[in-house]
Amino acid sequence: MTKSDLIREIAAKTETSRQEAEVAVNTILDTMSTSLEQGNRVELRGFGSFGTKGRRARDGRNPKTGAQVQVDAKRVVFFKAGKELRERVDV
Repeated sequence: MTKSDLIREIAAKTETSRQEAEVAVNTILDTMSTSLEQGNRVELRGFGSFGTKGRRARDGRNPKTGAQVQVDAKRVVFFKAGKELRERVDV
């Protein structure tokens, strides 16, 4: 499912315009992104939680040339599915 599919579904189920549904989806995603940027965790009960983890700097390898490269430390986003979602997916 793409973002536009989600917008279309929300507009149909809530009987609102596509523009209103798009504003709602964008607001939710922007709020979640801002919260993650600030290092907070985002939890959607029954669906799952988003968080960030720190990765330390390390030596990597360029797969094309095989040369050693330095990979900087960074934060990455992770998702952990909630119990209800795991049960629905595991048919």
